[in-house]
Amino acid sequence: MNPPVDTALLDDLLRSADADRITKHVVGAVITDEDGRVLLLHRTADDYFGDLWELPSGGVDDGETLPEALHREVEEETGLTVTTVSAYLGHFDYLSQSGKLTRQFNFTATTTDGAVKLTEHDDHLWADRAGQEKVSSAVRTILATWRGQAT
Repeated sequence: MNPPVDTALLDDLLRSADADRITKHVVGAVITDEDGRVLLLHRTADDYFGDLWELPSGGVDDGETLPEALHREVEEETGLTVTTVSAYLGHFDYLSQSGKLTRQFNFTATTTDGAVKLTEHDDHLWADRAGQEKVSSAVRTILATWRGQAT
């Protein structure tokens, strides 16, 4: 079992984001099944970044820690319960729909077994290596880091 993410690291990540004038924080989760496939969610065509395959992810609410937000967002988007947030895999920045400079912090997460129940997306995929190519280049970089840590 992986240890939880170090609190000092989380503090450093937020300080660095503040120094970079990031105004919105988002968390993303690399969740795998027993076959090592990664859970990807598909954004609806009419959504911001429509038709994009992405990691389960979402915004950090005021007063939430990054792991707390990850637990909440994964459950909201997939119906799965996060049991562990472990390795930090990196971040990427983008402009949100409202024009805010946004940083997505990405972590590995384990969840309870169960069926994925979508609430904000129109499809999901347990993606093998070839299927993981459907994501953006930023998420491909995160997945490459994950693969490097998994070996």
